[in-house]
Amino acid sequence: MAIRIRVKRIYEPPSPQDGFRILVDRLWPRGMCKEKAKVDLWLRDMAPSNELRKWYGHDPDKWTEFKKKYLGEIGEKKEEFELLRKKARQGTVTFLFSSKEEKLNNAAALKEFVERGRGDSPSARAARLSSPKSQVEG
Repeated sequence: MAIRIRVKRIYEPPSPQDGFRILVDRLWPRGMCKEKAKVDLWLRDMAPSNELRKWYGHDPDKWTEFKKKYLGEIGEKKEEFELLRKKARQGTVTFLFSSKEEKLNNAAALKEFVERGRGDSPSARAARLSSPKSQVEG
């Protein structure tokens, strides 16, 4: 089965098209009650570290480097990454985030990694990131 992942701001109303809803932020969203959020799974450990999140600060000029560093962090979380892939193969999943930045955020990066199957070992990741093709992809 093909992987189907959506990305959505948690403050948007839930819809049947969301499928299985996974919150991928480290902190619970401000002002959002659990009943209204309709989160099926909260994987706070799949969020970027506080250090990486603060460094990035949603600066578009840092997006490519953020994704590389975030991918490095995710490489240490094999079990959680495989759970995301498994859920996505079972049906539509929606990665929920709270950031006001709707395009360049951790949920969008995580979607890209899961769709490409990129939760691999640090050595395989390093080899791929140093290849000319991956540098063009950004």
